[in-house]
Amino acid sequence: MPDLHLGLIGDNIKQSSTPRLHRLAGRQNGLDVQYDSLIPPELNKTFDQVFDACRNGTYRGVNITYPYKEIATQRVEIEDAQVRRIGAINTVVFSDQEPRGYNTDYSGFLDAYRKERGQIPPDPVLLVGTGGVGRAIAFGLLTLGAHDIRLTDCDPERAHGLASDLRAAAPAGTIITVGETVDDLAQGVEGLVNCTPVGMVGYEGTAIPTTAMRDAAWAFDAVYTPVDTQFLREAAQAGLQVISGYELFFFQGVNAWDIFAERPLDQALLRADLNAPAPAPL
Repeated sequence: MPDLHLGLIGDNIKQSSTPRLHRLAGRQNGLDVQYDSLIPPELNKTFDQVFDACRNGTYRGVNITYPYKEIATQRVEIEDAQVRRIGAINTVVFSDQEPRGYNTDYSGFLDAYRKERGQIPPDPVLLVGTGGVGRAIAFGLLTLGAHDIRLTDCDPERAHGLASDLRAAAPAGTIITVGETVDDLAQGVEGLVNCTPVGMVGYEGTAIPTTAMRDAAWAFDAVYTPVDTQFLREAAQAGLQVISGYELFFFQGVNAWDIFAERPLDQALLRADLNAPAPAPL
């Protein structure tokens, strides 16, 4: 029996470094961490069936990733009002009571942005992709002081839904725009944000073309597998300050560890351990 049993529920997670992050965090604290990758289609189960098996088993908690972050909100109690507004979660803790849901994509993005850009306001900013992680990042942009957020998505209804929720939570005078053409929305923006799966392993390409980078100063990609996506390579070549999805991965993981284990972490050591070659399997 491990000291801490955790898991990740998602569809495209074979390349994820999240299991390793939590095992290394456990090693820092002298804990044996078992962290399972749980892919519902490969298990021939629905998300609810996998979630219930975790809840009724030995799991302390699970992380949730694409495409289940929004439907997972229906299975948990959410105490934080901002997370309820986001309408998506990525971290769940099981207990004798109702499972509790958190969003460390939201808190992790705040940490990642501030690490790279400090207190510089992020807007005007264009965000492409308004699903689970897009919602978390959009509300993070509000928290960072953005007053001009432009949204686009292949599902216009989803984009309009997020826009409505942002307007309800935003300070007076905040402009929330929904459009279809990335190039048109990108005119005059400071920041470009990709929250689609385009660019990750198995979804190669870019959702934000170089033609949209003319006016921008910084770029963020929520994708971190690979770290060096086509979008970020092209943004760097265009002279933009780049914020890697790896930073979001790292900080959402650190924040999730704190929720799961309530144990301290040496973040510098954790980064070094993550960047070291993984030991060969025995």
